[in-house]
Amino acid sequence: MDVTDAPDRSRYEVHRDGVLIGFADYVRREGIITFTHTEVFHAAKGTGAASVLARHSLDEARARGERVRPLCPFYAGWIERHPEYQDLVVEGRSLKHP
Repeated sequence: MDVTDAPDRSRYEVHRDGVLIGFADYVRREGIITFTHTEVFHAAKGTGAASVLARHSLDEARARGERVRPLCPFYAGWIERHPEYQDLVVEGRSLKHP
């Protein structure tokens, strides 16, 4: 699976064999990337595509020096289960209730 940032569509996309299988919508402002919605298409459910998408996008946010606001329930839950990413979350924001 390959993950790419598609800033013209304000989303990260995950592809398998060149075919789009899911995406994570975001808003970037003032050094914060807010993840608002994640979707993996039915045919790709259960393949780990959403986790690949989350890990890649969060690693890229870290490399860019961005903080993260996980409004998307999937991202909030994923970060909660992966404590090594919790330092990216904007302070004062609950993971489950931003």
